[in-house]
Amino acid sequence: MNIAESIRKYRKASGLTQEEMAKRLGVTTPAVSKWENGITNPDIALLAPIARLFHISVDTLLSYRERLTDDEINAIVQKINDMFATEDFATVYEWAERKIKEYPSCNKLIWNVAIVLEARLIVDDKTDGELYEPQIYTWYEQVLEDEDEDIRNKAADALFGFSMRKKDYAKAEEYLAYFSDYDPVKKLNRGRWHMEQGEAENAYKLFEEVIFTEYNRSSLALAYMVGMALEKMDYEKARYYAKKQGEIACAFEMGIYQQCSPMLEIVCAQKDVKGTCQVVEQLLNHVESLYDFTKAELYEHMTFRKPDETYVKVKVEDGTVYYLAQALADKVLGEDAYNVLENYKGTDLEYKAYEPLFACAGEAAAKQKKKAHFVTCDNYVTMSDGTGIVHIAPAFGEDDSRIGRNYELPFVQFVDGQGNLTKETPYAGVFVKKADPMVLTDLDKEGKLFDAPKFEHDYPHCWRCDTPLIYYARESWFIKMTAVKDDLIRNNNTINWIPESIGKGRFGDWLENVQDWGISRNRYWGTPLNIWQCECGHMHSIGSRQELFEMSGDERAKTVELHRPYIDEITLKCPECGGEMHRVPEVIDCWFDSGAMPFAQHHYPFENKELFEQQFPANFISEAVDQTRGWFYSLLAESTLLFNKAPYKNVIVLGHVQDENGQKMSKSKGNAVDPFDALNKYGADAIRWYFYINSAPWLPNRFHGKAVVEGQRKFMSTLWNTYAFFVLYADIDNFDPTKYELNYDQLPVMDKWLLSRLNTTVQAVDNDLANYKIPEAARALQEFVDEMSNWYVRRSRERFWAKGMEQDKVNAYMTLYTALVTVCKAAAPMIPFMTEEIYQNIVRSVDASAKESIHLCDFPVYNAEQVDEKLEADMDLVLKIVVLGRACRNGAAIKNRQPIGQMYVKAEASLPDYDEAIILDELNVKNITFTDDVSNFTTYNFKPQLKTVGPKYGKLVGGIRNYLAAVDGNEAKAQLDSKGVLTFEVDGTPVELAEEDLLIEMVKQEGFVTEADNGVTVVLDTNLSEELLEEGFVREVVSKIQSMRKEAGFEVTDHITFSYKGSDKAADIIGRNEAAIAGDVLADEVKAGEVAGYEKEWNINGEKVTLGVEKR
Repeated sequence: MNIAESIRKYRKASGLTQEEMAKRLGVTTPAVSKWENGITNPDIALLAPIARLFHISVDTLLSYRERLTDDEINAIVQKINDMFATEDFATVYEWAERKIKEYPSCNKLIWNVAIVLEARLIVDDKTDGELYEPQIYTWYEQVLEDEDEDIRNKAADALFGFSMRKKDYAKAEEYLAYFSDYDPVKKLNRGRWHMEQGEAENAYKLFEEVIFTEYNRSSLALAYMVGMALEKMDYEKARYYAKKQGEIACAFEMGIYQQCSPMLEIVCAQKDVKGTCQVVEQLLNHVESLYDFTKAELYEHMTFRKPDETYVKVKVEDGTVYYLAQALADKVLGEDAYNVLENYKGTDLEYKAYEPLFACAGEAAAKQKKKAHFVTCDNYVTMSDGTGIVHIAPAFGEDDSRIGRNYELPFVQFVDGQGNLTKETPYAGVFVKKADPMVLTDLDKEGKLFDAPKFEHDYPHCWRCDTPLIYYARESWFIKMTAVKDDLIRNNNTINWIPESIGKGRFGDWLENVQDWGISRNRYWGTPLNIWQCECGHMHSIGSRQELFEMSGDERAKTVELHRPYIDEITLKCPECGGEMHRVPEVIDCWFDSGAMPFAQHHYPFENKELFEQQFPANFISEAVDQTRGWFYSLLAESTLLFNKAPYKNVIVLGHVQDENGQKMSKSKGNAVDPFDALNKYGADAIRWYFYINSAPWLPNRFHGKAVVEGQRKFMSTLWNTYAFFVLYADIDNFDPTKYELNYDQLPVMDKWLLSRLNTTVQAVDNDLANYKIPEAARALQEFVDEMSNWYVRRSRERFWAKGMEQDKVNAYMTLYTALVTVCKAAAPMIPFMTEEIYQNIVRSVDASAKESIHLCDFPVYNAEQVDEKLEADMDLVLKIVVLGRACRNGAAIKNRQPIGQMYVKAEASLPDYDEAIILDELNVKNITFTDDVSNFTTYNFKPQLKTVGPKYGKLVGGIRNYLAAVDGNEAKAQLDSKGVLTFEVDGTPVELAEEDLLIEMVKQEGFVTEADNGVTVVLDTNLSEELLEEGFVREVVSKIQSMRKEAGFEVTDHITFSYKGSDKAADIIGRNEAAIAGDVLADEVKAGEVAGYEKEWNINGEKVTLGVEKR
């Protein structure tokens, strides 16, 4: 990617048009277009401003390397950095490792995570770093196989640095092979490789080749050379390279510290007290802190200099004399086709007068009594094409207009509002584009045309109708915002921006470079500009209807429609000359109207003063990121001008919605989604929920149906199914929640747990929403609904099936009812329609005194008395054990309906009997034992990690492999865990292996299956007795009968007769357990040998059985 592609890429990524970019840089739009099309390159002095405009470094701009654009990766890396502020390294590492396991093929993520973790290890100088380095090393090794060369090179660079820190020069050299011989990174690293082995001459040569590639590499290479020179006490050479390092820091605008600090190292090494004091004094005068990199202002390099290019006066063969740039003379006139008469600097020609091309231009200038048609100078004139001389038209170009103001040239406008030339010209009424060839023809006839070459370049077009546009200067009314710049910045600093980077960065930068606000528009529709003007030049701004009436004496002023044409009928008497004053023709920019919203909506200050003051400033506003230059700015600008305070306290900036591939939606691309089609297909709640849960609001959202449906399934369907479960059984029992009370003291553990989780969730959602953490609040709701449905309801189903309305059943109903109503109130702002439907059906239908709508209810209040942190922690451990137990069953291929006799659990805490009973029931296990040692059920196999063991022990590797193959796995693992190393001897030579030197495999003992995670280990005894097998068979029979009831269309309350026949073994088992089976399936009668009703044949654990069911 060349610099043209780089500028185009980052401009588009920053959401800027070519015109906006040009305006921010103080250049013309065609200039930007030429950069992006590779016709010209930007001036070196503009590189830093361009980079700042794109929020990237000059390094990135010049190295032409792609930035990461994957928002999910950025969010994960940011989360890791945020966690380091509050968590220890081990906790952060575990979280990061889980993320990598979630996305094991995403090498870009793996590399980013690895580099962040490694950097933290290095910066913090962790003594236990060797525990984590092997895995980080392995991650880098994985990334080395990526198809993206850039990622491969980054991984190789990291592994090279890793090996160099370990003094493993042979391994480091292997990683250099991943780079091209022409890659500066390879040269820099190769130079370091020579330097650390004392080969200074080779190192100097390679470092010299790296200078002037990009800042970080150049600076590092020079720093290495300074260090080598100081080591040899060659202070002259050290000063030379330090000076170069400072010059490069200056060129890249890295600040005074980076410019001066290299010299500080030298004067300290020389024990030069005076020199040290001088450098330190310079740093103290310019640097607020050690890490202060002084940021240059955007326009620092835009002081317009007088060109020092050489120009020549030449005569060609026909005697004609021309002036042009010396550098372009051969190209324009031809080699040896002219004689140079005189040489000039550009400044020598400044203010030299010339004859205008058209008489009308001279006449217009004369009317304004201003000098015109003389040479001006500016540095935007390039030597890449043309003659080095350009003709300017101050009314039709930004640079031209600026130069016109600088030289006080007359403002000559020969084009009307329709784009046609005016009557003063020879081409009156002709559209400017059609006049181009006519102008060339006339100039040629008069002998004033040297050449008219064709240039192809980007030209502005109307975004609606795609017709060509021209730059057109016209007089406008401005608000002098530059006069209140400091107030704008100060008021902005009082606003809570979410994210902060927009307020301090994009919006803050906008305010730092604020321009005066052109508020007038030459249109018919809009708010009329409230300024009246007299022919004598006197102007007056009207502030109210009353003032308009007093100055006009016209009764209509009290009631006149304040828009055109009615307001224009009101005239004033000029207080200066007594003449008639008329309203100026312009209307106000609609963005000014938007900024006036806070007070205009209340007709303040004429009425509603108290109401306005109660509501201003607003607590919260939200809009998309493009409003940083729109509504966010207009609100702040007008509030600062009128009240000198911010108009809003908090603002959430929203990212744009993209298609599923991360592309901007566009009708022309065919990737735009019709919002009404999406609403009809998925529903408003589902779409709202997707945006809440998907990512932080300020990040771009990739919208696609699969993601919406997935969010709907995880949360909304789960909530609705839980509600449907409640309604089903409440209708059967005619349960009315208004006739009962929730007596907390009488509740069983499961109910108290749900209420505790409910209140914890309410508190979390309340806090998250109060701090504008939208996805976090949504995730808290989703986690609770999942636990309520898939844990509480599943564990409590039999309580709802019980006959009658005993207290335990009432407790279950009231607990679930309370949880449903409360979670709906908490979720109502996010999914308003579903929660309203649930509320109307289970609250309003039974309680006429309830609020008319859920959206009129108060947000749930956190009840600390119902929160039991230990109960929640215990249940969390129960869930972990159950998950691991299910994983054990899956690993052993044992169905859940098959009972297991024994399980063992190793965990940091034990559980009360009630929780143990839940685990046994969930996992269908007869007995559970908590133990501190599960080594009897597992052992470990060890093999050497050849990448690390080979270089250390060479020929001993074979003996090491044999020793590890025979070692007691549990003893070796215990030694490794306690001491951090495994020590032994091979052929009389001591061997010491750390965890990174070993490949460790956990091996399960025969008859047992083990799973472990986050400090919890679960072991299942998979040896099954005949009694256990029979019980499992009976459970399978019950399951099959329940399935048949459903297939036959029976209601859940229907009683049945079930019949069976099958193999001798099957019939024998069913016969012994008829009563138990009948109780589970609501069977009042059991028949053996003959099958009737709806029947079906099954294969149950290898035995053929035919079952029948009939409704009673």
